[in-house]
Amino acid sequence: MTRQTTMLNAYTPGAGHLSPQDEALAQRRTQALGPAYRLFYETPVHLVRGQGVHLYDPDGTAYLDCYNNVASVGHCHPRVVQAMSRQAATLATHTRYLHDGILAYAERLLTLFPAELSHVMFTCTGSEANDLALRIARAATGGTGVIVTDNAYHGVTLATAEMSMSIGPAVAPGPAVFPIPAPSAQNYPQGIAAGFAAAVTAACDRMEAQGIAPALLIVDTIFSSDGVYPDPEGFLAPAAAAIRARGGLFLADEVQPGFGRTGSHFWGFQRHGVVPDMVSMGKPMGNGYPLAGLVLQPKTIAEFGAKARYFNTFGGNAVAAAVGLAVLDVIRDEGLQANAATVGQAFTQGLRSLAQRHESLGETRAAGLFVGQTILTDGQPDPVRTARLVNALRDNRILISSTGPKGDSLKIRPPLPFSLGNVDQVLTTLDRLLPTV
Repeated sequence: MTRQTTMLNAYTPGAGHLSPQDEALAQRRTQALGPAYRLFYETPVHLVRGQGVHLYDPDGTAYLDCYNNVASVGHCHPRVVQAMSRQAATLATHTRYLHDGILAYAERLLTLFPAELSHVMFTCTGSEANDLALRIARAATGGTGVIVTDNAYHGVTLATAEMSMSIGPAVAPGPAVFPIPAPSAQNYPQGIAAGFAAAVTAACDRMEAQGIAPALLIVDTIFSSDGVYPDPEGFLAPAAAAIRARGGLFLADEVQPGFGRTGSHFWGFQRHGVVPDMVSMGKPMGNGYPLAGLVLQPKTIAEFGAKARYFNTFGGNAVAAAVGLAVLDVIRDEGLQANAATVGQAFTQGLRSLAQRHESLGETRAAGLFVGQTILTDGQPDPVRTARLVNALRDNRILISSTGPKGDSLKIRPPLPFSLGNVDQVLTTLDRLLPTV
């Protein structure tokens, strides 16, 4: 499968229709940050403020945010900001002192998991959480082999970048990383559950033929970078059994689908009736504050914990714990998981209704407020048309992006307070733009 190694909706310096001020800002950015950074959109957006589901440019123009799952409870939520500022003004220190805050947060967070998952370790980013999980898996299993999907994204550390096939062949896969096809009906026409599990077993065979013992199967449970493949519910359970049968562990990467986004469940893995050995979290966990973590079964961490110590200067600090608690409070008090289910269903149904009038809309794949929408030309997925649509939506003040190995699907994952009115705005705009791109 051809993997996407460049962003089709990225800015090319000097090619956008920027104001002189923003062109100068873009040039300063390149000079200061270097060549590895990228900007979204052919014409980048200059943002200065966020509130709720909107972002604002210097002129006060509002952009509807359909993409940022980091600010999952809404940009600059006042309760989260208040918790952050209050704790920062009181105590901001690490986890090697006794302090109630981290324990209150850890205990509250663990109530949201199956009873078997009863330990939590804190980091600053999802990349760190997945990196730590790999270290623990190696200690627990004695193996080093890792199985990922073939356009996965799991982080930016050396180890996790080598597990992130979407970054491209200059980085991934690493020497002990074995990619398998994403769980789509196209890849597994005889059945996704059995086919995906068989692919895990075949990957174990390949690694063992090279003298590599299996350590870990890691999946983003919504398969967001692969194109968004949430269904059928339950298909991950046989794959988890397959890796365990070969002595490896199953890690559910909940950095993108977690914290109520799928609507029906708080965690993506719960849709599949499986209890992972480890669960990694990040992005929405702190609503923009760098907070991430790894939840584990006690038996999984036993060997690592007996032989190594873990310390992270900023992971789980007092401010992070206060922010994390506030995020959980907002999700509960504002009914955001239920909102994700209701609004996500309306969004999905609306896209499928639009597809009856627009041949350019292909398959809609969704769970709650996480949607993948394939864009077609003459019945075939079309990444170039998808990029044109992404940029046309940007020009109509709707921020969105693309996903999949070739970038031929819209990636829709707005903040959880997204409303039915917001959905109507997107659908109406799509209805108008589709014939023009």
